[in-house]
Amino acid sequence: MTRPEVRIGERSIGPASPTYVIAEIGVNHDGSVDRGLELIAAAAEAGVDAVKFQWFEADRLVGDPTAVAAYQRRARIEDQSAMLRSLEIDAAGMERLVGASHDAGLDAIVTVFSTELVKIAKTLPWDAWKTASPDLVHRPLLAALAEDGRPMLVSTGAADLEEVRRTDGWFPKSPIAFLHCVSAYPTPEAEASLGGIRGIAAATERPVGYSDHTTLETTGGLAVAAGAQLLEKHLTWNRNAEGPDHAVSLDPEGLANFVNFTRRSFAALGNGEKKPLEIELDVRSVARQSVRAARELRPGDILAASDLAVKRPADGLEPWRIEEIVGRTLRTGLEADAPIREEDLV
Repeated sequence: MTRPEVRIGERSIGPASPTYVIAEIGVNHDGSVDRGLELIAAAAEAGVDAVKFQWFEADRLVGDPTAVAAYQRRARIEDQSAMLRSLEIDAAGMERLVGASHDAGLDAIVTVFSTELVKIAKTLPWDAWKTASPDLVHRPLLAALAEDGRPMLVSTGAADLEEVRRTDGWFPKSPIAFLHCVSAYPTPEAEASLGGIRGIAAATERPVGYSDHTTLETTGGLAVAAGAQLLEKHLTWNRNAEGPDHAVSLDPEGLANFVNFTRRSFAALGNGEKKPLEIELDVRSVARQSVRAARELRPGDILAASDLAVKRPADGLEPWRIEEIVGRTLRTGLEADAPIREEDLV
């Protein structure tokens, strides 16, 4: 089945396009629109393509406030509802953040966590939707987001491949990219499992990226080498600030390094075609060997193996042709070590 093209803003997501990099601001604005605006500016300075926010209402999202993940407990969070309530930004604030993102030349993406919020979220000019890894199985939410045709980036942390296939099958006509993800905060480099990128791509025939929860600046480049076509990385104003995500995020300087290494990695990979590069041609012509006259040869000589030598440079026939040269008649006379070319042979 031909999959719909995924375009975010003016950018096509695919192997021929530079890696699309998203700065995940998430909740690192600490519930402050002004802090969010500062992070947008920092993301633009770092060279990303987009910023992403999270839209939720604690009362809609949390049923048991005591259900707190281990990484949240390490951040001294005991009540998930209270924590999320302190990080909420309302529709008016989100509108300011979308506008500031576009003014900064960045695409604006949002993760919506509740189906009830989708209607109001759709009134703002988000360039794409993102869904969190736990919502890979939340078909009502995914369907509500998919309805308006905007591209959807679907994270796959803590999921198996069959669950990814199932979600893919729900939306065959929707522009979707999947993000390989490990839902551990932070994710150790040795457990990034970047090979999962190719597995998801093969199973879905969709663009696949990587939502990076390591604290490293290099995993983006490694993910590009593994086939990632888009990346998401958390950005914070202070890695030591209190909150659920600051410690697993990069500061502005770290994000700039992350983007730089990602761009270099994409460039170093090339286009996947194996052919001589322009910078190789000089060495190719000088260091390759070719068939040459082993001694002075006269016109009309029938060439024997003893008449031939293989030496540098590559200005004669290639050595793999030596067997077909033996037994042919020489058209022109040649000095010792002269290259033998096709026009020299009858």
